[in-house]
Amino acid sequence: MADTKREIERKYEATDATRLPDLSRVAGVARVEKRGVTELDAVYYDTADLRLASHSLTLRRRTGGADAGWHLKFPVATGIRDELHEPLADTLPPSFAALLRSRLRHTEPAPVVRLLSSRDVQHLNDDDGALLAEVSVDTVLAERLAGEGAGTTATWTEIEVELADDGDPAFLDAVEKRLRKAGVRPSESPSKLARALAETAPAPKKRAKPKTDEPQTTGDHVLTYVRKQIRTIVDLDPAVRRDLPDSVHKMRVATRRLRSAFKTYRRILDREVTDPVGAELKWLAGELGVDRDQEVLDQRLGDRTEALPGTLVLGPVRGRLKVWSAARRTGSRRRITDVLDGKRYLALLDTLDALAADPPLRPAASRAPAKELPRAVLKDYEKLARRMDHALEHPPGPERDAAMHEARKAAKRARYAGDAAGPALGKPAKRFAKRVKAVQTVLGDHQDSVVARDALRTLAIEAHAAGETTFTWGLLYGHEEATADARERELPEVWARASEPVLRADLKH
Repeated sequence: MADTKREIERKYEATDATRLPDLSRVAGVARVEKRGVTELDAVYYDTADLRLASHSLTLRRRTGGADAGWHLKFPVATGIRDELHEPLADTLPPSFAALLRSRLRHTEPAPVVRLLSSRDVQHLNDDDGALLAEVSVDTVLAERLAGEGAGTTATWTEIEVELADDGDPAFLDAVEKRLRKAGVRPSESPSKLARALAETAPAPKKRAKPKTDEPQTTGDHVLTYVRKQIRTIVDLDPAVRRDLPDSVHKMRVATRRLRSAFKTYRRILDREVTDPVGAELKWLAGELGVDRDQEVLDQRLGDRTEALPGTLVLGPVRGRLKVWSAARRTGSRRRITDVLDGKRYLALLDTLDALAADPPLRPAASRAPAKELPRAVLKDYEKLARRMDHALEHPPGPERDAAMHEARKAAKRARYAGDAAGPALGKPAKRFAKRVKAVQTVLGDHQDSVVARDALRTLAIEAHAAGETTFTWGLLYGHEEATADARERELPEVWARASEPVLRADLKH
């Protein structure tokens, strides 16, 4: 995997006449060290339609400086990016090609912009000589290399202040305060590439005033939600490949939200088109969840064990948990990567793009959202109500456990329906989604307890067969039984709040 660095920096406008103020007067700076001028030559790559730039991604091959090579940058937050680095080579590194596959698909990136930068660098050091931040004044020449406007150039000067590794972001505030006092202002462009693309683009042609982008019809609102989930899947692809925390879970949730939207809004989107897509999304969610459920179970049992006093942990409990978990895992990291590199997944992404670009709208899509959206949300609510009634009529036991699990699935779908309708219906839909989420949470904790108890029984049997004491396993089982009992007692009250007639009446109006 490529080397990764968290880049925290700020950019400022400058002119040929701009002079940096005395930065040794910034709090914490003991010495300003001049590092000289470095010549940088960077070629930026993208597709003809600037697909990477539209996602705020930067791919470049740069020579000159201490970090010559291929760089790939992913946005994290304003002024913060993760920069991945691979050694200098003539072709795109395979690791970068994989991380960009969800965006590039079947297209090879090509040079779009070249930036020649003369970088004058200063280091801001503390009393111990440690680097606090690097300040550079960059004189830039940009040239458009491809497409309309090829050959167009632009020049500018800018100031960059990049925080040292593991530095305190508050230090950048102190530097900015000093720069602002000297008349230096933040740049309007988030990156050199963004500025180069803007300043070398051909003059826009006069066009008719575009229609508002605000959703108007029911179809507009549903499609906004659907497109958001599609983009989330694409955006999370590199994070999953990089094994970033919670990325697999978030991608799996996006597939579920999308499938749920297809089912809830069948009057809006033709199910003859969306049903096959939903089946593929279910496949993808299944692949992503191969080891996710085991991770959740491991965390639960591990936390339960750590919460016990040491005197109650008898026998090799932690060791058995570790061995048992390892035996149940499938090497999903490699499996997931293989799935994301496979033809079936890429075909699914292409299908989702086609659906977003040319949605299979039904006649109801053109109607006002105030009528169509509540109808769809309440239909999901009614399905949830039936399942809740079925669950609550059973006495505690396996049948109630199974019925509560089915109710949990219905609660999740109703919640997603409320989330999708929220922007159009406002507070009633948001309140509905919030209260149904509370029901889902109670049902979810109950189901997790059911799964945990089954696992603990298996672990106790294995421990007994090995001649180990089963005291701790029985204790943990009892804790899970108590948790399930508490959730079952809590559920009627939580459900009553989610099923208030006033709440449903608000949603209708």
